[in-house]
Amino acid sequence: MANETNPLARIHRQIMWNRLIAVVEEQARIMIRTAFSTTVREAGDLSAGVFDLQGRMMAQAVTGTPGHVNSMAESVGHFLKKFPIGTMHPGDHYITNDPWLGTGHLHDLTVVSPAFHNGRIVGLFANTAHVIDVGGLGMGPEGRSVFEEGMYIPIIRCFEQGKPNETFFDFIRAGSRLPVELEGDVYSLCACNDAGARRLVEMMDEFELESLDPLADFIFDNSLRATLAEIRRLPVGTFSSEIWSDGYEEPVRLAAQMRIFDDRIEVDFDGTSGLSSRGINVPPAYCRAYACFGIKCVVAPDIPNNWASLAPFQMKIPEGCILNAPHPYPVSVRHVIGHLLPDLMMGCLHQAVPDRVTAEGASALWNPPLRGGSSVSGQARGNKPVIGDFEIITFNSGGTGARPMQDGLNATAFPSGVRTMPVEATENVAPLIIWRKELKPNSGGAGRTRGGTGQIMEIATKGDLEFSVNASFDRIAHAPKGRDGGKDGTSGVVKRKSGVMLRTKGFQIIPDGDRLILELPGGAGMGNPTTREPELVARDVQDGLVSPENAQSIYRVALNRDGTPDLVATYALRN
Repeated sequence: MANETNPLARIHRQIMWNRLIAVVEEQARIMIRTAFSTTVREAGDLSAGVFDLQGRMMAQAVTGTPGHVNSMAESVGHFLKKFPIGTMHPGDHYITNDPWLGTGHLHDLTVVSPAFHNGRIVGLFANTAHVIDVGGLGMGPEGRSVFEEGMYIPIIRCFEQGKPNETFFDFIRAGSRLPVELEGDVYSLCACNDAGARRLVEMMDEFELESLDPLADFIFDNSLRATLAEIRRLPVGTFSSEIWSDGYEEPVRLAAQMRIFDDRIEVDFDGTSGLSSRGINVPPAYCRAYACFGIKCVVAPDIPNNWASLAPFQMKIPEGCILNAPHPYPVSVRHVIGHLLPDLMMGCLHQAVPDRVTAEGASALWNPPLRGGSSVSGQARGNKPVIGDFEIITFNSGGTGARPMQDGLNATAFPSGVRTMPVEATENVAPLIIWRKELKPNSGGAGRTRGGTGQIMEIATKGDLEFSVNASFDRIAHAPKGRDGGKDGTSGVVKRKSGVMLRTKGFQIIPDGDRLILELPGGAGMGNPTTREPELVARDVQDGLVSPENAQSIYRVALNRDGTPDLVATYALRN
């Protein structure tokens, strides 16, 4: 059936494929509407997908992050090893947060649920969501093993034939600082899988399908052929690149050698730094997830993401390197390193197809876990006022790298793709005030196309009482690099308003009367800045993104009193 040549039959199957994508998108949207976690309902830090009975991802929701989606694509196979298809029943839901079987750290819950049609199991739905708290040290890099980082949930049934596993729920309620939110998120994940299964049954009835196998064959055959066709458009060869992270104990080198063949792309991470004693290590599935995403963005961006379209991208991750963390190494903030991998992949691909890649961006999210109350101050503070206990994570982003024909995006998450959490949403659920949240002038790297700008945030509790930040920031000692003559982006800064500089990673206290200042990095530029159109530079100055001084000294653009470019003076500056 996959080689069906009848044009009408192919159109019919394409309609079903599109409908399947709509089903999983609705699955994701229901998760957002029902989630307790602000990271899900406000930032969209999730994934959702439908799988065949062999555990191969047929379709994913557009809503979601590559790290969740592409590692979830591997995780369903692990569920099937523990609970084979023949043991599943309607109303069953299975869950884990195992970093090596799921999406890389304990703060992500992955739920897999069977879908039944006319009494027969026909497919599987899976989703992943980031939750605020799973006990332990909380999300941050301080742990020295995964056992310190929170509750470790093996692959187990959380619902059996529609009935909750009360023992499981007793454990997670007892082990979390936010038991109501955590339990609510588990129910949300199961509910959205149920909704996906109902929509799938409606679709199968409408198209008179008894099995998903013919549709899966059509999806996989077309996706693989289309991906291979795109790979054949690339020059065959070997291309190498490196990128540096600030690391924890010391800077971390990420190295890659990419070999492009006619039928696949192989990446070898030999030369990458070794494992860390802290939680910046990356489980291999998460490494594959973001490396594949970085390649696919350039090579085959228009081909839907599924098992077959990912298959030609193959990774060799040496044992003992930071991208192949074994159990029980700490991995809580694996995103700090993992989010740099698309930039690393583009560094290789820039040598093969330079007109199709971006400059380096801020990359890693700046998502500080903030905590206050007795968990920071202890049970007593003498005669000092006390704020209520709270724990929250805010999602914020620096600028993306410049594109070949367009500027980078300001304060926008790439590669994670999550949304920035609104100030109002954060202040509504925690006793925090975000006094400043504004774009940072001159932070985007100059170029023919400019890097996206970073942002400045000023955060305090109500009453300026002490609170903590568990920092997991990067791109402070190693700014995003420009391409083709473009300038580097601006490095990030972490400090207190009093002027005290903070460590880029680790648990730290913001004392009474002080505030947390975050200056997020800007994306790098692409191309010589003196070739940028003067009108674009003048617009940036008017928008407050570039200072008049930088317009003249870096871009060589002179401005009139009314802010328009002085073309005669600009010509003289540039020549």
